[in-house]
This record gives sequence, C-alpha cells and structure tokens, in this order.
Amino acid sequence: MLLSPIIPFVPEYLPPAMHIPDGFLSLVISVILWIVTIALLVVATRRTQNALGERQIPLMGIMAAFIFAAQMINFPVAGGTSGHMLGGALAGIVLGPWAGMLVMASVIALQALLFQDGGLLVMGANIFNMGLLTALIGYGLYRSVIKQSQGIRLGTAGIAAWLAVMTAALATSLQLWLSGTSPLRIVMPAMLGVHALIGIGEALITVAALAFIMRVRPDLLETEAVAARGGRGWIVGGVVVALIVVLFAPWASADPDGLERVAEKLGFIGQGLDAPYQILPDYTIPFLGETGLSTIIAGIIGALVVAAVAVGIGRLLRRSPKTAPESG
Repeated sequence: MLLSPIIPFVPEYLPPAMHIPDGFLSLVISVILWIVTIALLVVATRRTQNALGERQIPLMGIMAAFIFAAQMINFPVAGGTSGHMLGGALAGIVLGPWAGMLVMASVIALQALLFQDGGLLVMGANIFNMGLLTALIGYGLYRSVIKQSQGIRLGTAGIAAWLAVMTAALATSLQLWLSGTSPLRIVMPAMLGVHALIGIGEALITVAALAFIMRVRPDLLETEAVAARGGRGWIVGGVVVALIVVLFAPWASADPDGLERVAEKLGFIGQGLDAPYQILPDYTIPFLGETGLSTIIAGIIGALVVAAVAVGIGRLLRRSPKTAPESG
C-alpha cells in the first residue's frame, strides 16, 4: 500500500458492514420506515426547538462526534463475529430523547451519504432501528431512576443500552422477515443471539462514558444545568476525546459484524447492493488506499463533519421562530 512503509505499525483497516445495505429490505418496507422515521424526526425537531438550551448545542456536536468515532471501532465477540457501539441509548440519556434522535439521525445519515456505510433506500430503517428506538429506550429507563443513587443509575443505563441493542436487532429481524428476505423463525434467533453478546459491549461502553461524565461534569446530565452552565474547556475536551477514539479505528476487529454474520450464515448476504457512488468508501481516503493512516484521516473528517452538522441543527432550531406567546 502507498503509506505502509511510512506507518508499518498500523494494520490495514477492513471495516465490516455496520448497517443494513440496500437490497436486504423490500421497497414497501423501506418506504414505510422512511415515513415513520420522518414523522418521528418532525416530532423530535418540534420538541427540541421548544426545549433546547444554548449549552446543549455544543453538547450535541460532541455526542455526535463521539458516537461516530465509537461506531468505527468494532470489538470481537464469539464465533468470529464483531460488534460496534450504536450509541443511541447514551445519546438519549445525555441529551434527552428528542435531541438524541436528531444526533443519531445525523450520524447515521452521514455514514451512508459520505462513507457509503448503509444503503440510501434503507436509510430510514437504519435511522429508526439504531437511532430512534435506542434513544427512546435509553432515556425512558434512565429517567425512571434519575433520583436514585449513582450506582443504580449506571446499572440501569447499562441495562437500557443492552435492551436498546436487542430492540434494534429485533426490529431488523422483523423487517427482514416482512421483506421476504429470511423466515422469522430463523433470522430472529440468529440476530438476537449474536446481538445479546454485542449488547454487553454496548452496555460497558455506555456505563463507562456515563461514569466519566458523572465524575468530571455531572451537571451535563441535568437538563436545567446544561442550559445554564458552561465553559469552553469541556467542549474542546469532548472533541479531543472523540478524535482520540478515531486513532484506535485501524485496530478494530475486521470480523463481520452481527448483521453481516447472520446474512452470511443464512445465505442472503448476496442480496446487498453497492452504493451508486463513492466519496470516502469504507472509511478511507481513496488516494491513500486502505491503510491505517487513511482510516484515521477519514475518521477525523467524519467526526468533525458530523459534529458541525449536529451543532448546525441545534443552532438552526434555536433561531427558528417559536410559537408566539398569547398576549394578555
């Protein structure tokens, strides 16, 4: 490869498919999920517009960058399969369900549009499965114990993260079945079985991230405090942490992820369609080849872009006209 002699210690990065590709779901199911996803995002936009604090805007960018970077790192699980963080539960817990949904939609859309990770026709399904459902579950369970001890909150967050992964796997199974891709009695046990293990990794990462936030900036988990307190130091620190995470991407597991492994095992992997265009395919810079440096640079670009998009959405919503108060 072009830069292998320069950075021989960095292995080639061969990222497995992280999201549903076009071809796995039928046109009808894809369109239905687009409609449901758009409807939920419209609600999220309106609810966020009415509740978004000024200090939450940079936090949206930090969370988007961190989740994007974390999703690049696949960790090995049993049977030659790998998994990666979804991040929706964490986003819902830290930002609330509505802003968390918008952040997850930004991450998943960027992955499809810029990196060709996940299909365009099925993007609505990917956003719904990995972003909307997971943010709702994370927020709902964590909010139910918000007044409890830190240990209970962290434990509940871990359970919520695991359940979020299982819910996304179940939703994907149902969509594959309804699309005629695979029988439910076969695809559902396969998806839930492998994602039960992947969900453990999701839970550990979520708990670790929340424990870190509770230690250094516990006020960020309090909606009212987020709007009232701040300082640029934590913003810069958050972005730096996200970029550091990207540096570990070349060492990610190259084993197939949960969905890809199931698709190979059940024989429908060949139905996946390639993207009609390429910009930064497979998280690489085309002219640098599939090298570690190429992956790191692509990851940094992606983290910065998605952070900018999330912040831009937040600022746009803050500037949008709200319902005028009644005169009295």
